[in-house]
Amino acid sequence: MIIKQAEFIKSATKPAEFTDPDLPEIAFAGRSNVGKSSLINTLVNRKNLVKTSSKPGCTQLINFFTINDEISFVDLPGYGYAKVSKSIRAKWAPMIDRYLSVRKNLMGVILLIDIRRDPGKEEFELMDWFVKRRIPFLTVLTKTDKLSRTKQQKRLAVLTKTLKRGKEDLILFSTKTRQGKEMVLDEITALLPSDTPGDEDPY
Repeated sequence: MIIKQAEFIKSATKPAEFTDPDLPEIAFAGRSNVGKSSLINTLVNRKNLVKTSSKPGCTQLINFFTINDEISFVDLPGYGYAKVSKSIRAKWAPMIDRYLSVRKNLMGVILLIDIRRDPGKEEFELMDWFVKRRIPFLTVLTKTDKLSRTKQQKRLAVLTKTLKRGKEDLILFSTKTRQGKEMVLDEITALLPSDTPGDEDPY
């Protein structure tokens, strides 16, 4: 997939505010400060399409973007950050749950996990949710530039056992080095319907 155009459409908190489900959709989910916004910016070759912050818990809305006028990317609120208010935390899970439940055009979810951190109950609950509802998902291990190559492989081995997934099911990703960018784009293309325009040469 070659991304030539990306545009922010709107933010929402409930189904009535969602975009029309006209385009195949890919959602991005993960713990607060895992790097969702940075990953999306890297995929679309834009620095500030998605606002990033060093303060975890910043994304509290569901944000919709169109890509090449052909597909939609959806940035879901980060979860699991204890220092935001209880009222905000209480809203996140139902917001994500409602989105995942009603979007008939959802083709798959990119689940981000910081390679340096062991997954918590939220990640396992989400993965169980995806499996039960037959939603395809891709697991991306972020912030790999924080570790040496040797330590990356050690953590990859640990996480394959913890997540009970094969090494081929996990993608190592870094916003800084762009490690894994093309693999993520290829996997997203594989999740889309076969009639979705891809990176074919129009000439």
